[in-house]
Amino acid sequence: MELLLQTTEMLGGVIGLILLAFAVVVAWQSFVIVDAYEKGALTVFGKYRRLLEPGINIVPPFISKTHFFDMRTETMDVPQQEAITRDNSPVSADAVVYIRVMDAERAFLEVDNYRRAVSNLAQTTLRAVLGDMELDDTLSKRAEINTRIREELDEPTDEWGIRVESVEVREVNPSQGVQQAMEQQTSAERRRRAMILEAQGERRSAIEEAQGDKQSNIIRAQGEKQSQILEAQGDAISTVLRAKSAESMGERAIIERGMEALEEIGQGESTKFVLPQELTSMVGRYGKHLQGSDAKENGHVLESGEFDEETREILGLDDIAEILGEIDEEAQVDLEEMERAAKEVKDGSFDPDGQS
Repeated sequence: MELLLQTTEMLGGVIGLILLAFAVVVAWQSFVIVDAYEKGALTVFGKYRRLLEPGINIVPPFISKTHFFDMRTETMDVPQQEAITRDNSPVSADAVVYIRVMDAERAFLEVDNYRRAVSNLAQTTLRAVLGDMELDDTLSKRAEINTRIREELDEPTDEWGIRVESVEVREVNPSQGVQQAMEQQTSAERRRRAMILEAQGERRSAIEEAQGDKQSNIIRAQGEKQSQILEAQGDAISTVLRAKSAESMGERAIIERGMEALEEIGQGESTKFVLPQELTSMVGRYGKHLQGSDAKENGHVLESGEFDEETREILGLDDIAEILGEIDEEAQVDLEEMERAAKEVKDGSFDPDGQS
């Protein structure tokens, strides 16, 4: 009897422990904790019931199942894809897609594993977009590729409750042969530009040098012309000055000779005077200043007025007046002295000692 009682007590303890454990498990299965950035899709006997919000949620134990969805933006890598461009150039490219679950119910009911679905769709879209573009566009129009891929992904992913926020193509690489050809083309283009720039520089240098020679020749010719004109003017002025100087010296000698003759005549006792020929010639040259004189001008005076206007302009003889001013003044003084002496001789009041 005691053994039976002990056995019964042991069975009762085991059963109690089993019931306690079962109660704990039931309680554990009845509560589901959903994180703040998640939502859970609840199914009971495989049938969708509702979405579980963040926090503690009570669910039927053992017969329910919860599927969790991260509601944050997710980053998805698109593996490198090989494609043939429209101009038959092989390229490879990879990308990054940023997606976000907007409707957890549709993401649970409309698509099996939305991550894999979006990844596969992005791969095929990337190949299609690259195949519809030329090689140069795939390398230079990165933003256009991103926009086209995102637009192609928008429609199907909207039905899955997924929003594609952004697509970024990381690298677009042509094949090795195409890269070598592009490098050769770039090198040839750079050499061509360098040759063009060098040719343009030589052309500009030649033009500048030719213009410089032209201006130098013009300046040299103008200098030679001015030098010749100045030399001709100098010769003309020198000739005129020599003529004036010779004339002045000749007239001065004649006047002095005449004065000496008049002085000798004045010392004699005769009342008749015979004037020397040189004095009468001098009086004839300046007859305009004597009264009643009909003597003819036998001399010749070199005047700048005998040149025509063109010669005067070329030689600059009109400018000689200033240079010859002093000579003319001296000649005028000598003329006045000679006129005074001639007048005194005519009036008979000539005094060799300077007294009338």
